[in-house]
Order: sequence, then C-alpha cells, then structure tokens
Amino acid sequence: MDKLYIREKYLKRLRGFYHDVDMIKVITGVRRCGKSSLMQIVRDELIANGVNEDNIIYIHLDRRPFKTIKTTERLEEVIDKKAAGLSGIKYLFIDEIQNVKDFEETVNAYREEGDYSIFMTGSNSYLLSGELATKLTGRYVEFEMSTLTFDEYIGIKQFFGKILNSDMEKEFIQYITEGGFPLSVKYNTYDEKMAYVNSVIDEIYEKDIKNNKKIRKKALFQKVQTYIINNFGATTSVDSICEYLGKNVESVSKKTIYNYLEILENAKIISKCERFDMKSKRSLQGAEKYYLSDLSFYFAKNTDGRINYGPVLENIVYNYVRSNGYKTSVGKVGKLEVDFILRKNADEYSYVQVARTIDNDNFDESGKNITEEREYRPLEKISDGYAKYLITMDKLLQRRSGVKHLNIIDMILDNNEFK
Repeated sequence: MDKLYIREKYLKRLRGFYHDVDMIKVITGVRRCGKSSLMQIVRDELIANGVNEDNIIYIHLDRRPFKTIKTTERLEEVIDKKAAGLSGIKYLFIDEIQNVKDFEETVNAYREEGDYSIFMTGSNSYLLSGELATKLTGRYVEFEMSTLTFDEYIGIKQFFGKILNSDMEKEFIQYITEGGFPLSVKYNTYDEKMAYVNSVIDEIYEKDIKNNKKIRKKALFQKVQTYIINNFGATTSVDSICEYLGKNVESVSKKTIYNYLEILENAKIISKCERFDMKSKRSLQGAEKYYLSDLSFYFAKNTDGRINYGPVLENIVYNYVRSNGYKTSVGKVGKLEVDFILRKNADEYSYVQVARTIDNDNFDESGKNITEEREYRPLEKISDGYAKYLITMDKLLQRRSGVKHLNIIDMILDNNEFK
C-alpha cells in the first residue's frame, strides 16, 4: 500500500471521536479531495495506538470485493461476518455508503448497539440532505474536508519528491492555477493536471448531479454552473442570474435557479458565503458570494489563464480559514463591506480584508493612497475590539489602526490563527 500524506488539521479534529460509539463520523468534501485517504490514516492510527486490527472493519463499496453490495441485507451480512466473535469496540469504516440503498437505518442500528465506532464517507449530494439527519436521529457529526490549502500543497510536493521553487511567490501562483487536488500534484505538466481536474469534474457530474430529478434541462444547468464558476467571489443574487440567462439564454424561474445552486453546493463544487449585517446582527438573504471548492475548476474550464487576483485571493483565504474550522460570512458595515467575518467559538470574532496589494502609486489629490484607504476603511469602522486583519501579497507590511497586516503566503505557511 502506498504511503499516505498526513492531513493533520483534519486528524486533530477527528481524534477526539475515534472511540465515540454514540456519534457517527461523516466525512464530506468534494470528490477526490482525500476523504478515503483520511479514513485509511485514521485506521492506521488506531492500529498504531494498540487497537486490534481484527476489530477494524473496513468496507470500500466502490472496490472489490465489496462492489456488489447494494442492499442493506447484504451489507449487514458482511459486517456481521467480520464482527463475529469480536469483543470490545468495533471500528466500522464504510466508504461510498450511498451505494447501498436505504443505508441510514442499518447504520444507525449498529450505532445503537453501543459497541461500534462508525466512520463513513459518500456522495455529498446525498449525505448532506435533510433525510440523513432525520433517519440518523441527529446522531452524527460532520467533518468537512477541502482540497489542499497552500501549506498542504507545499507539504505534499515534498512528500512526493517534487522540486520546489525557492521563490514561494512563484509556487503560490502555480498553486492558484493548478489547484489543490492531492493526486494532481503527482502529474508533471500543466496539461496533465488540467486533464485530471476535468476528469474530476466529469466524475462529479456523472455520480452526483446527472440523475438529479430537479434538473429538467441539462443544457440550462450547465449554463448556470458556468456562470457561477466564472463569477466566483462576486456578490450574486438569484435575480441577477435570472436576468443574465433571460438576456443570453432563456427565461428561467427563481425556483429553478435555487434548485441548481443547491445541487452545485451539495456536490461541493461551490460554497455559499452569506452576508451578515454588523448593525442588525442578522444574515442578509439574496446577496451571497459563492466560492469554488478548488480554483482549478475555473482554470480548467477557461481558455483565458489570466489571474484576477481579487476573487482568487479571497477564494484562497475562504478555503483556508474554513479548513481550519472557522465559520465565515461576508460583513456589511453600513454602506461598506468587510470581506470576511470569522467565528470559531460562540463569542470570538475576527475581521478580514483581502487585497492583492496596498503598496502602489494610486494616490488622490491630498496625497492619500486610494487603495490603502479603501481596504482599511471598513475595518476602522468596526469598534467592538475584536482582531482585524488585512491580508495581501505585499512583502512590506505596515501598521495602522491596530489592524494586523499579513502576507498571504507567510500567513498560510505559518498556519496563522485569527484572534
């Protein structure tokens, strides 16, 4: 078996649940982001820490000899045969659980027996549905994975013995265009990497999207998908999508757009970042931003390889902070906007602005740097005392109004905490 790259940020969240027989551990994330590898690493850690290997039941329903398991009766037969005669906690790992119809009640029945610690992954479009929560009676905890963040991208390149550029900024730009799917790092050329990403996109469509009954017009769905991918990081409303499609494709109802966006979210192609009004302390509906689970989705589907650094850097920060367990929203401060409000604990917030640079010659008549003023103004309007950050690609960092100015590359490589 090939040695696996350790994704420590996820393992440290999972470890407290290794021996928990009350909660089912559900690992979600876009296809090919590393969910199966994470489960294998958990299994290896259990064995290394003294768990009897016989007590680990590992079933991958997309691989032999388990590919033929399609019913709950057959699944139970396999589990019971492997569990026969075992004492103590049994550690049950099931990969691609959606291959078994009506699996929820069976999995929950094993949980109720009280001596099974259960881990599972599967089709995101199904595992994230409300039906799962209902049938498992709320007895599960979700661990959402992302593709590689930049620090992991550097780590896995070293792990695979790839040569690193001594200039981390050049590595960072390469990461932007190549994306963070773990296996794409193994390929040597950009064309090979994009071919791999396109194969992932095709797999997501075939397995998570294609047969969804809410998609009545596949060509229209593809138009919506293309629109949202091409406009990642921009304020987006259902009305604006309807207007665009009405002018360029065909008239479409708001309900259809809501359904299509939900399908893309459930398949983990996009992630919705809701807007939060600092004054009313409420979420604002109808003007969200959508970020890509991996930037390679954009570059694989566009012939124009130019980098629009505004949304690109926001997307990288968004995925990075979420991979570190932060809840994230867009902040409205009066008429101004702060890129992200971060929350990890109930009463701990931090505020983040993201820009390519504030170190430029964009001055007004009074001698003030227009770019700098634009980025600092929303943060300076916030007076609640929580930490405030400005993240750029600048190497020369400044101090102003208590705002912490960070270089995005150093921030990620240092695994910065926001507090």
